[in-house]
Amino acid sequence: MATNLTVCSVDEELESQLKSFRKRREIGCSAIVMKVQKDSQTIVCDEVLEDTNTEEVRDSLPDHQPRFVLLSYPLTHTDGRLSFPLIFIFSTPRDCMPTLQMMYAGSKLSLVDKIRPQKIFEIRELEDLTEEFIQEKLLFSG
Repeated sequence: MATNLTVCSVDEELESQLKSFRKRREIGCSAIVMKVQKDSQTIVCDEVLEDTNTEEVRDSLPDHQPRFVLLSYPLTHTDGRLSFPLIFIFSTPRDCMPTLQMMYAGSKLSLVDKIRPQKIFEIRELEDLTEEFIQEKLLFSG
């Protein structure tokens, strides 16, 4: 029987930020970028981006280290409705250290369980994180 092994715990301050982020009422694209502090094996907030866009989020991510991103994305549906799905993005560049990749991969499921996002995406190349990518994924999946 498989069990979820949590490699890194979530920092209490980050946990509070995530709860507030879920309940936010602002209209617009916002993100919380999270990183693992290797020495303490804790997931912490790396950066908060308010009133942002996909390009700014992509530019904030390092190209040699993994990151978790919680993105509140404004989505206009085909019938004109506007929604703000919470998207969890796991950025794991191909050339990062294997130990870091393992720490992030081993912590992903428990973090997703805590956040409960509507969508989960994984990217290996930062160039893949575009408006078109997100819209295509969101509209295709419903």
